[in-house]
Amino acid sequence: MDKVLIFTAATGGGHNEAASSLEGEFTKRGYKVKKVDILKEINKVSETIFMDFYKILINKFPNFYGSIYEISNNEIINKFVTKSFTKIAAQKIYHTILQEDPDLIIGTHAFVVSVVGHLKDNKMINIPFISVVTDYEAHYIYINSNVDAYITGSAYTNKTLERRGMSRDKIYSYGIPIKREFFKDSRYEKIKKESFQVLLMAGSLGLKNMKTVLQNIVSLERNFHIVVVCGNNNQLRNSIENHYLDLINAGRIELYGFTNEIPYLMETSDVIITKPGGLTISEAIAKRLPIISPYYIPGQEKENLNFLVKEGLAIYVEENNIKATIETVMDNPEILKAMRKRMEKLSQQFSLDKVFKLGEKLIQDYNYRLGTVYGG
Repeated sequence: MDKVLIFTAATGGGHNEAASSLEGEFTKRGYKVKKVDILKEINKVSETIFMDFYKILINKFPNFYGSIYEISNNEIINKFVTKSFTKIAAQKIYHTILQEDPDLIIGTHAFVVSVVGHLKDNKMINIPFISVVTDYEAHYIYINSNVDAYITGSAYTNKTLERRGMSRDKIYSYGIPIKREFFKDSRYEKIKKESFQVLLMAGSLGLKNMKTVLQNIVSLERNFHIVVVCGNNNQLRNSIENHYLDLINAGRIELYGFTNEIPYLMETSDVIITKPGGLTISEAIAKRLPIISPYYIPGQEKENLNFLVKEGLAIYVEENNIKATIETVMDNPEILKAMRKRMEKLSQQFSLDKVFKLGEKLIQDYNYRLGTVYGG
């Protein structure tokens, strides 16, 4: 039985979600799969400290986080950063790879690229390696000649890899891996709704800016229904519940913490208001759910938003202008119709089947080369 080793990291929910989707695909097709959090594998105490620091950065000092992202998105500085991380991580990750003895390695977080690349470059391992780019522009940390294949979300992403020296024949725009529930035929036209439904999300960590947006939406003098998903931010959820209890009891607001019902909630909504995390927007695109984004974390989410707006898949609006934007799309349904049409075109290239077949082919190619070298 062939084995797949998937490296991920819990910086936000998207990397783990992509890893879980791939884990499910390979498992159901008879592969043995091991999913490993690279930060926990290196050092659990350090992982806790790193994650606490990461949460403080994105919630309290997002502009500083954005500056770190921009500064490191440079060939020279990135080499220094990745070399330092590789020194810390290489031995632990090498031990894990030897212990698991996989036929294929997949990384759903950029941290793993330099480490696996280093091990391959030094002939310590000879295993095919797929890197999944979980945003719509590839940061320099993804760049490594020892990656056998890149999985991307769009041709736009491909160009960012090509500009940085990656060969076009290594890049496959099969879509950021999302659960199969998001690929099912939409029942959008079949669902009878009495009101315009807004899905308000902020990702797995939650985001305080949601309260400002929600305050603006509830002042709409229209027939609307708001579904609010707070993720793992229980403090945010409790605050909204206390402040809008009357509207919740009246059925105007539906409140969730972390939930597995996102495919259904997307399918029954008219528009999603969210920060532009790579996985969330890929899920929305697959469900052909128009995106409005009034907030983002500087760095990769800003780049994701630039992509969405440029391609006509999302509307960017200041938080305080969200009410007017909702009124505009309610009064002009052709705006949302055009966005859904563009999403349908892009989502046609999303394919978990193709990702699996690519992984299978890489394993076969490596086995063939080994057989040729050793006369098998």
